[in-house]
Amino acid sequence: MVIAALLAEPRLVPNTPGRLGSLLETLLPWLGLAVPVLLCAGLLRKSPLAVAAALLPALVWGVRFGGPLLTATDDSGGLIVLQHNVSDENTDPAGTAAAVNRSGARIVALEELTPQALPVYEEALASRFPHHRVSGTVGLWSAFPLTDVRPVDIRPDGIAGEWNRGLRATARTPDGDLAVFVVHLPSIRLGATGLRSGLRDESAALLATAVHEEPVPRVLLLGDLNSTVDDRGIAPLRTRLDAPGSGVGFSWPAAFPVARIDQILARSVRVTGIRALPATGSDHLPVTAYVDLRSEAGRRAPSTAWSDPAP
Repeated sequence: MVIAALLAEPRLVPNTPGRLGSLLETLLPWLGLAVPVLLCAGLLRKSPLAVAAALLPALVWGVRFGGPLLTATDDSGGLIVLQHNVSDENTDPAGTAAAVNRSGARIVALEELTPQALPVYEEALASRFPHHRVSGTVGLWSAFPLTDVRPVDIRPDGIAGEWNRGLRATARTPDGDLAVFVVHLPSIRLGATGLRSGLRDESAALLATAVHEEPVPRVLLLGDLNSTVDDRGIAPLRTRLDAPGSGVGFSWPAAFPVARIDQILARSVRVTGIRALPATGSDHLPVTAYVDLRSEAGRRAPSTAWSDPAP
């Protein structure tokens, strides 16, 4: 019963102390691994009641995660976009750029760009993406013209010095203007006192404000949010943007992905599906999404107000 309750409503676990609620929400799909353990225990005890109790969390897991995890990625969208944290320790930026070129994407967001690797990406991606802009350690490459490009201030108060991880531009697509945000929220840390995510949460709130104030109705956000879409730490942002309709796309860590912290979210356009691509030289996997710019289904108008839900 406890497992079923946590799957159905992880907010039962408070976020203080130690941001335990956010930690649970980050790894929530993996809570389903308790189901076969409980089921085997019930079968060994030959207890119909225990077996029935094990099936309850299985049902809740299926309702909550069955759609995106078990449904094939919907590739009906007309535009392919790519999000990739390329890692500032990547020893093969040329190989990573080649993977980006093979993806079929027409809009690409990259994070953790270093001064040494940036010229490699600029040269390798130039033919497929004639329009690109970089701000700090984040960059946007596009097959479409880019206008009204500017940094987005998402630096929380706890970070001093030069720190620029946000960029906004208008992509002039054949189907109309699309506001594109490229962001990299602060990292989280797991220690003896729990999950340290305060800086990320503050940065997410600043980003939510920027999205809320965005005048272009159609918005696409690509970035390393250091968060799954279930994590309450980015709740202010998730109230503004929709997640993909299908696909898993676990992206981190690349060696054994357990969560998708690289996100592609949207307002007033439909992200029909998301998937992870093979590993590059980064500790993240690249993820691609299919975006339907023409469908009216699921469109969300800019909100006139928003509030930060209680943690």
